[in-house]
Amino acid sequence: MHFACPAESDLSTSSTILRAGLPNRDRVPGYTGCIRSAGFSAVEASSPAIAPRLIVIGFMGGRVKGGNLIHREAQLAKELQESYPLRVDAAVFANHHAQDALGLVLHLLDRNQDGHLSATEKNSARIVIYGHSWGASETVAFARQLNVLKIPVLLTIQVDSVQKQNENDADIPPNVREAINFYQTEGLLHGRTLIVAMDPAKTTILGNFESSYRHSPVSCAKYPWIARVFMKPHIEIENDPSVWEKITALIQEKLS
Repeated sequence: MHFACPAESDLSTSSTILRAGLPNRDRVPGYTGCIRSAGFSAVEASSPAIAPRLIVIGFMGGRVKGGNLIHREAQLAKELQESYPLRVDAAVFANHHAQDALGLVLHLLDRNQDGHLSATEKNSARIVIYGHSWGASETVAFARQLNVLKIPVLLTIQVDSVQKQNENDADIPPNVREAINFYQTEGLLHGRTLIVAMDPAKTTILGNFESSYRHSPVSCAKYPWIARVFMKPHIEIENDPSVWEKITALIQEKLS
């Protein structure tokens, strides 16, 4: 079993063939190397008596490949799948592979595998999305895609979110139940300090939490020298154990 989608996937936006609102099953990222739950079966997927798994989608920052286990985003997906093989479907993607992520989510939600998402299948979705830097911006953009499709999201998590061109990483769409933002303000590259709910009646902002590494540096020894020199605080928060312990705990809450 693989623990992350290959960063330069065989799938591209143009090769994700949509039919009846779902990608062709033979071209779903989950069948070409994305994380899959151990013991997953078509019978289990189609049984309404079995609660849907928690779908956890991560997005990497910068131009980082989805399978790069130096980065905490990829490590988290691996750890979740190993710890909860029968309760979680976790996958991590490069932030420019959102269409691949969408294909996987739509496939996982199609519990009876009929190629069409019913209202019941959409409403039963249990999804968490997280990311760092550009991946955090993609987290919100991806939630917005799901909002258009009327698919709810339990939680979005942004870590030092850096807004991508033509995206809005500040306004959390109303299909998201809860959202949280971790950021730092030091160095040349730093994250968004504030996220807000587009509809406060539907979305709870759990908080905007600042971290500082001026007096408590975090090791980034495995990162390229250029990152350590020019964006050290930005990658320190990506490696901060205290931040990721909080993130892990938030996701684990969604399993209960």
